[in-house]
Amino acid sequence: MADIAATGGHAAAHELGHPSHVQHHFDTSAQQFEASKLGMWLFLGTEVLFFSGLFCAYTVYRFNHPEIFAYAHKSLSVFWGALNTIILIASSFTMALGVWCAQKSNRPGLVICLILTLAGAAGFMVIKAIEYNEKFQHGKLWGRLYQPAQHDDHAADDHAADAGAADAHAAASGAAHGSDARPTDPAHGAAAPAAGHGPSAAFQPERTSLAEPNQLPRGGVKLSTLTAGGHDKGHGGPKPADVHNEHIFYGIYFCLTGLHGLHVLAGMVVLSCVLVGAVQGRYHAGYYTPVDLGGLYWHLVDLIWIFLFPLLYLIH
Repeated sequence: MADIAATGGHAAAHELGHPSHVQHHFDTSAQQFEASKLGMWLFLGTEVLFFSGLFCAYTVYRFNHPEIFAYAHKSLSVFWGALNTIILIASSFTMALGVWCAQKSNRPGLVICLILTLAGAAGFMVIKAIEYNEKFQHGKLWGRLYQPAQHDDHAADDHAADAGAADAHAAASGAAHGSDARPTDPAHGAAAPAAGHGPSAAFQPERTSLAEPNQLPRGGVKLSTLTAGGHDKGHGGPKPADVHNEHIFYGIYFCLTGLHGLHVLAGMVVLSCVLVGAVQGRYHAGYYTPVDLGGLYWHLVDLIWIFLFPLLYLIH
């Protein structure tokens, strides 16, 4: 009975000296902090392994089909990608500053830093939505959904219809005045040579610009350019003949950026919960574990994007 009473007395004393934020299976706040941080690092390690599989797929396909990546990546906006990089780096700075404020028991500073970090995350997602919307509008998607020609054919059909209507009007006008009507050159407005006169069209080189008609570009023309199947809107030039299956690039692009976007959304949820606790005054110099762990997660999100930006947007 004496042992039981002594045990009960020690338990009561332990409960009296036990802070409310420390779980019952930890003796001190420092012990809880170290255990929580170790668990967070293990979790971040699994996240790195998760993304490593996609990075390996990117490496394999880029090594085997470099022409696909060199061509398809031109449809990505370097401006939007660079702006998102700046936003995420700035948000990581405000997150680190928020951890410092928590260590100094600066509640107003912590709240402001968390709000700025969440604003940066929201801005990142808005820009990513703009990029995704552009890809959906032009049919530059993954797998069977990759159909950019169907989206560009509408503009081409409208242009052809306008050109046909103009030629028909010119022919009708010439017939009405009894003149020798000939189709006009839409680029210069001059009458085209009549049949049997002038050099054959088969021997006329392709025009490279309106300013230099019927002239080959300096340095010659690449064979892939002459044998291309046509122009792909949004890439800034003719599609090389050896480029096929661009949907592979967009499949990897959407997998990497989409998974990263989900992590950004998860980080926003975590930081929102931390913000609520900061407003309520839960964090101070003696207890700021949620702020520190949330900051570690957000830094990982930023680090992954720092790798994605050059791999997808910059490397040719």
